[in-house]
Amino acid sequence: MGEKHGQVVVGGNGRGDGLNQLNGPTGIFVDQDYSVYVSDWGNNRVVKWVNGAKEGIVVAGGQNEGNDIARLSRPQGVIVDASDTVYVADGWNNRIMCWCKGATEGNIIAGGNGGNGRGDDLNQLNGPTGIFVDQDYSVYVLAWGNNWVVKWMNAAKEGIVVAGGQNEGNDIARLSRPQGVIVDASDTVYVADGWNNRIMRWCKGATEGNIIAGGNGRGDKANQFHDVMGLSFDRDGNIYVVDQKNYRIQRFNIRTNRACVRMLSNS
Repeated sequence: MGEKHGQVVVGGNGRGDGLNQLNGPTGIFVDQDYSVYVSDWGNNRVVKWVNGAKEGIVVAGGQNEGNDIARLSRPQGVIVDASDTVYVADGWNNRIMCWCKGATEGNIIAGGNGGNGRGDDLNQLNGPTGIFVDQDYSVYVLAWGNNWVVKWMNAAKEGIVVAGGQNEGNDIARLSRPQGVIVDASDTVYVADGWNNRIMRWCKGATEGNIIAGGNGRGDKANQFHDVMGLSFDRDGNIYVVDQKNYRIQRFNIRTNRACVRMLSNS
């Protein structure tokens, strides 16, 4: 049996902008040392809480809302690589920023208001929320308003659509207000397809996905979701799904790589 009561590890001191407070946290990442990185949406910053700390350290933004390279505007997803570089979906600036360890300014690595602005061209983003960084430092960006996932290779000037991107819809080539994204070692992309209440899997190079969970309408049955959000894998390849308005996390036992190998060999 697991614990019935959670332990507060970040915040819990009311809403505010103190280093021991949060204001509308959205994204979260936990590193191998159990330090917790939080996208603090209302404070326009990312804070790092070392395991057992009483307050956080600002590692990105935190200088009021703005669109210069020292500021963020309503940050969302966050992920941190092995060198402690922080990648953050800078939501209202429609860009992805990376902040090297100890830096007071970030770098724009995808999208951005500094010339590209909000839009649906491949050098633009519209409401980035989810983010994933692979071992080659390619950045996968889930853009809620574009209904797509784009892959920006390291130092690229534009992205490549790897899921969705054909306007909003519910057929297997489309997404509807996607929320979470993760990518496995074979470059298979998994998407929490929010308003379609399903999890989609897109094999590398595919123009259509396949439904691996949900897709049976909105509901509270074991094969349904109500506003699906974040995704995560465990070390055994099970996928965990944030089923927001059913107030639960569901786990699905899937064979992550074999399905795509089989599908590609039959194509």
